[in-house]
Amino acid sequence: MTPGDRKKVLFVCVGNSCRSQMAEAFARAYGSDVLIPASAGLRPASAVASDTQRAMVEKNIELRDHFPKHVKQLGRAHFDLIVNMSGTDLGKVPGDEVIRWDVDDPIRATFERHCEIRDEIERLVMNLVLDMRKAA
Repeated sequence: MTPGDRKKVLFVCVGNSCRSQMAEAFARAYGSDVLIPASAGLRPASAVASDTQRAMVEKNIELRDHFPKHVKQLGRAHFDLIVNMSGTDLGKVPGDEVIRWDVDDPIRATFERHCEIRDEIERLVMNLVLDMRKAA
């Protein structure tokens, strides 16, 4: 697969502080051969949650340089796939296909629960990557 054949995938949650950041990071780590990941939020937080950063370090993925972005900051960017993790309607976000992942928001959860959600997101992303590889 050439770089031009990779699918652009946007992960969206509410604050772009936990779920979508984890999904983007896992997608970058596991699926860079088939996709180009990005993430954004509907109401971005001021920073990536410290528990999210800590949970991802346990998976040897560093989020120290990541920051929340608003979907409006994407401008006219177009995505092949949008993964809605927000639990709400996204409105007009430019994409060919939208799928929904019902994943709890860990922002106010215990660290243990945060890690359970991280692991759920990791499984979802890995399944997406595997499906994309089969399709390629």
